Amino acid sequence: MKALVCHQITEDFSGLEVREMPVPTPGPGEVLVRVKAAGVNFPDLLMSQGKYQMKPALPFVMGMECAGIVEALGEGVTGWAVGDEVIGGNKTGAYADYAVLPADGLSARPAPFSFAEAAAFPAAYLTAYVALVRRANLQPGETLLVHGASGGVGMAAVDVGKLLGATVIATSASDAKLDKVRAYGADYVINATQGFRDKVKTLTHGRGADVIFDPVGGDVFDESVRCIAFDGRLLVIGFTSGRIPSINANMPLIKGFSVVGVRAGEYGRQFPEKGRENRDAIHAWADAGKLRPSVHAELPLTEWREAWRMLTDRDVVGKVIIRP
Repeated sequence: MKALVCHQITEDFSGLEVREMPVPTPGPGEVLVRVKAAGVNFPDLLMSQGKYQMKPALPFVMGMECAGIVEALGEGVTGWAVGDEVIGGNKTGAYADYAVLPADGLSARPAPFSFAEAAAFPAAYLTAYVALVRRANLQPGETLLVHGASGGVGMAAVDVGKLLGATVIATSASDAKLDKVRAYGADYVINATQGFRDKVKTLTHGRGADVIFDPVGGDVFDESVRCIAFDGRLLVIGFTSGRIPSINANMPLIKGFSVVGVRAGEYGRQFPEKGRENRDAIHAWADAGKLRPSVHAELPLTEWREAWRMLTDRDVVGKVIIRP
């Protein structure tokens, strides 16, 4: 089979290449999936640069999530059969013709989704759900400020926020992207290159945003502190800006807000029962047609460099999908 392999950690992604390799064999509790589509995530880029918190041993096959068809079952696997259409993920292995995935992490492909939409779904929507439901306890009628709203995770946060009954303010660095985010469901959009503090204050009648979803960090985090409501929740999702911000402890003390870390996968590992509930919740919404994963582009595995470029150049509205 063909697979995108990281054989060396490099800043410029030169340590990645598409290679021929044997089809893996599923072990106990695992399933072999013929990959139909795989989602591209910013952590994939960081992992190949050695900047992600998880550092797999070299060489490893890239890719954290995919959708496909069950090809073979490992020992002891029940509940799945050859031919089932599924979505799932692992720490690595999805950018290949075949991937071995843990059986207990699989879910049936939601009927309303294509394979591409299904591959765009798990990581982004699980992150949005854990952030907004588990960590922020977002309530109907509250104001949600979503930064990086045109990215895959940001679009998912807009989608889930509206479903939960929030008023959603979305920021991005491009008017063209914001037009698409507004059409997707955001109530208000702000071009963050021009600042957002005063506009958020105006839209919330001086109160500020109740919940701020921040996958950007850096200057965006710093300015968010200036427009968060009393009793607000500032969700730390990631640092796509490249700078990890810091905050003086007197700010949350005086303004009465919380800074809340979000790691959706780790949340499920720490609280397995809640992790299953999280997956069940987003899949119930998906099966009911209440969610709409946004697919920006679908590219063959051989064009992985273009997928990486789209993310690094911030050209994406939604998720980029790789098709082996």
